[in-house]
Amino acid sequence: MALTENGSLSGFAAGFPQLRHDWTREEVRALFDLPFTELVFRAAQLHRQNFDPAEVQISTLLSIKTGGCPEDCAYCPQSAKYDAGVKAEKLMSLDAVLREARAAKAGGATRFCMGAAWREPKDRDMDKVCAMIEGVRGLGMETCVTLGMLTQAQARRLKDSGLDYYNHNLDTSPEFYGEIITTRTYQERLDTLGLVREAGIHVCCGGIVGMGEDVSDRAGMIVALANLPAHPESVPINMLVKVEGTPLETAAPVDPFDFVRTIAVARITMPASMVRLSAGREDMSEETQALCFLAGANSIFYGPKLLTTPNPGRDRDMALLDKLGLRPSL
Repeated sequence: MALTENGSLSGFAAGFPQLRHDWTREEVRALFDLPFTELVFRAAQLHRQNFDPAEVQISTLLSIKTGGCPEDCAYCPQSAKYDAGVKAEKLMSLDAVLREARAAKAGGATRFCMGAAWREPKDRDMDKVCAMIEGVRGLGMETCVTLGMLTQAQARRLKDSGLDYYNHNLDTSPEFYGEIITTRTYQERLDTLGLVREAGIHVCCGGIVGMGEDVSDRAGMIVALANLPAHPESVPINMLVKVEGTPLETAAPVDPFDFVRTIAVARITMPASMVRLSAGREDMSEETQALCFLAGANSIFYGPKLLTTPNPGRDRDMALLDKLGLRPSL
C-alpha cells in the first residue's frame, strides 16, 4: 500500500492490504499531510475492515509502585530528578492490587494494567509482580505490566506467570528522543521489545504527542512502531499531560486535529492493532474524542487516574460512549 501522485493509497480499494513493515518517513509524512477528512475517512475504512467500529476495549491502569524513578523522562512526574509532588512509595501488596482489579472488572474493564516506576525491576521484585499477574488472571481479566527494561530471564518469567501484554513505549521519534530522555537509549527500548516478543508476550507500545516535536517527528515515531518485526498488538497514543515541576510543564498545547491525525495514521499503518486513546483525555473535548474513535481508536483507559495524572471518571466515559452509540467490548 503506497501513496500515488494524487495522494491516494494504491490497492486501497481492492480490499485489505498486506501488513507492511517497510514504511518510509516520506510515505508516513504524506499521510499526515492529507486533507483531514480524507485521512480520517481512509483510517475509518481500515478500522471497519478489521474491527467492529461500535466496540471499544476498556482497560484500567494502576500504579503498583509510584515515584522515585531514577530516569529523567521530561514528561514524567514520577522521576526522582523533578519536584512534581509525587512521593516515592513501596510496591503495593498483592491483596491491595487484587481489590483494585476486582473493582475494575466490576466496572466493565477487561484488561488490568499495572505500572511500576522502575528503570528495570530487580529479581527480588519479580516474585511479587508475578503473583499479581497470576491473581489478576485468576479473576478472568487480561493482564499488562510496564516495569521498565527487562532481561531475557525476566521476560520469560513474566510469560510463565501468564502475562498477556507488556507495555514499553518508544515515546517519540529516534531523532527527537534525546531531547526528552537521556538515561535510556532508544536501542535499549527496542531491545526490551525484542525480548518481550521473543518470550511470546503481546506487545503494547506507542508514544506521546505534544512534547515539542514536529510533524516529522510524529511521522518518525509511527515509522518506528509500524516497522517493528511485528506490529504491536496494542498502540497507545498519548497526549502530553503537563505536570508542574517537570521540564515539559510549559509545553505548547497540541491542536486537537493534529492529535486526531496521529491516531488516524497509526490506524492506517498498523490496521490490525488496537489503537488506544490514552493519556490526555481529561483535557479533550467530547468532540475530539469522538473524532479519535472515528479515526480508528478502539481502546481507552478508564478510571479517575492514569498512574499519577487525572483521567475522566467512569461515569463520564460511559455517558460519552452511550452518546456515540459505542459499547465496551466483552
